[in-house]
Parts: sequence; structure tokens; C-alpha cells
Amino acid sequence: MPLHDTSYDCDVLVVGASFAGAACALAAARAGLRVTVLERKTDPGERLHTTGIVVKEAAEQTWLSRAPSDCLHRVERVRLYSPRLQSLALNAPGYYFLTTDTPRLMRWLADELRRNGVDLRLGASFTQAQRDGDGWRIEGMSQGLLPIRCRARCLVGADGAKSRVAERTGLGRVNEFLYGIEYEFAGAQLPEPDALHCFVSKRYAPGYIGWIAQNPTGVQAGLALRHDPERARVPDIDGFLARVGALVGLPTAAPDATRAGLIPCSGPVFPLARDGALLTGDAAGIVSPVTAGGIHSAWAHGWTLGQALAAHVRSGGPAPEQVAIDSAPRFRTKRALRWAFDRFQFDWPFDLLLHSAPLRWAAEQVYFHKRGDSPARALRRAE
Repeated sequence: MPLHDTSYDCDVLVVGASFAGAACALAAARAGLRVTVLERKTDPGERLHTTGIVVKEAAEQTWLSRAPSDCLHRVERVRLYSPRLQSLALNAPGYYFLTTDTPRLMRWLADELRRNGVDLRLGASFTQAQRDGDGWRIEGMSQGLLPIRCRARCLVGADGAKSRVAERTGLGRVNEFLYGIEYEFAGAQLPEPDALHCFVSKRYAPGYIGWIAQNPTGVQAGLALRHDPERARVPDIDGFLARVGALVGLPTAAPDATRAGLIPCSGPVFPLARDGALLTGDAAGIVSPVTAGGIHSAWAHGWTLGQALAAHVRSGGPAPEQVAIDSAPRFRTKRALRWAFDRFQFDWPFDLLLHSAPLRWAAEQVYFHKRGDSPARALRRAE
């Protein structure tokens, strides 16, 4: 198979320029493939559906380690609040999170794509794909309603939880979600800026949590709950902030920006890839069912996928479809915890056990991925 087959307009067409799509595109382009990315937004930093909170692993082990330092804010602790608003401070030596100026981070990432030879087309929406020989014939619409038609060897859907690529190619689709909403308060300052404030409350956040954190441009405050399409409701973020805002020192003010969206919580979809069409990121369900964290796992999967595509095109390496499936995290334990949390969440155990060694141990596993002590050892250490 020739490296640059002129019967194809590009080797890889990626739909979506967020973390997973960008990782896939960067890895493939740096390995010598011709990569086109369609991104429906004209500004990559607008209408975001991500908190932009980056864990240490992503901050140090991915391309995000190159991000401008002034669009990052380091957070080294978690303060966990029970439903009665008692709190427990958690930390792990050497571990941290980064909150971000997310709009600026996404614009920087778009510039990185261009600098590395990716044909990034902003304001371009994917509409249809049909199998065409060994490749895909893809249709879309650009800004100004001009049609897009191209032929690609491989098609990658990184277009979010309601993936149109998955729908058009017959791949698996995410069917279980959280629904989150987040406010941005520009210029606001928290008295405890080095902590991620997390709130457990079945009233305000059934199936998930609320959160407040300092970021480089102000404060972000969010709330998410288990999404039930039969009884869909919007999180009561105004009521939530009225209850907890003064506790963390959040100024009373109208938000300067709002972002909201669905968050996959059921694990990887099936089928995730076949016949040269592959999914990654939210489209593939590669999001922790418990924490809803997706940036690190999405980046890792997207990058692995880009490398596999390059190896296959350039030297006949393993089928990228199988690599995509094998490299997707299974989240078996976290899916079991999601099942339990959906069915057995009650406020009173958190109020009763907040300062107990077992709860601290469990919280440290969730937030810091700590390993070592078992709950029994943690309990003995605390006695």
C-alpha cells in the first residue's frame, strides 16, 4: 500500500478537535500521515463541554505538558464536603491537578495541530460517510453552507457523547450519561485556591457531585447528576451555590459564562471500531464512570490510535481497529461502583463516616489513584 495514495484526499479524517481528536491527529501527522480534522466550531474555545481539569498523569505524560504555563493553575488538595457541609482535607504527596483557562487551552491545541501539519478546518460539520472500496467517502458542510466532499483511508469519530460518526457508520453509541452544568466567575478569588472543593449531596447531585475550584482566570463551579431521559432535569446549580458558595468564599455574583453537556458514564461502546471507522474520547465512552474524568484516558487512547493508524498505513502494522478496541480502558471496577452509586447513594453514610479511615482510603483511591494500604490497614493506622 503506497504511503501517499493519490486516490485518497487524506489518510485519516478526524471529526472533532477536542482532546481525543487532537491527540489522534497529532500522533498520525507526526508519523507522516496526511490528516484532516473537521471541527464544527469556528472558535475551538467556544461552547465547551469540559471542565478542563487535567490530572497529573496528563499534565506530565502527554502533549499537554507543553501548554502555556499561564493558562494553568495547580491544585494540590481536595476538600470533600458531606451533605451537612462538614469537610475532610485530602492530599497525596506529589500529586496535583491543573485547572485551566480552557478556552485558551483549546485554541493553543488548535494551533499545535496546524504547526504539526494537520489540515484543521474550523466551522466544518460532518454530515455523512459511506464505505467506498477500502476507504470512506465523507460529506460535510463548511461555514457559509459550502459542501465538503473527500475520500479518506480511515475515519475517526472524536465528536462527543452524541457522536454523529458513530450513528452514520453503525458503530456503538453511548447510552448512559451524567448531565453537568458549570458556571465561570471571571476574576473571582477563593480563600483556599489550592483546593478542589467537592460536594456530596443526593439532593443536588444524585449520582455525582458538585465542585468549585480556582482557575487561572477566576472560579469555576459546577454540578452534575445522573441523566434519566424519561425524567430529564437540569441540575439546580443556583440552589446548590446558594447553599455552599459562602462556605468556600465564592463571591455573590452572576456568572460570566455557562457551559453544560452530557458526560458518558457507561464505559466503552461496542462496537468501537470496524472497517476503517474508529471512535475515541467521549464518542467511544472513554470516560471514567465514577469520576467522569476523561481528558487523560481520551488523550492516551487517541494518541495510541493515531500511532496505530500510522503504523498500519506506513508499514502494514496491526489492524488499527483491533488496537483501538484493545487499548480502550475497560473500567470494570469503576463500572461496578457506578452501578452501586446509582442504586445505593444515601446522604447519611457520608455524614456519619466522613472522618473515618475507610472513607478517607476510598476517597484517596478515587481522587489520587493511591495504591498501597488496604482499608483494613488504613483503619489500623488511624487507631
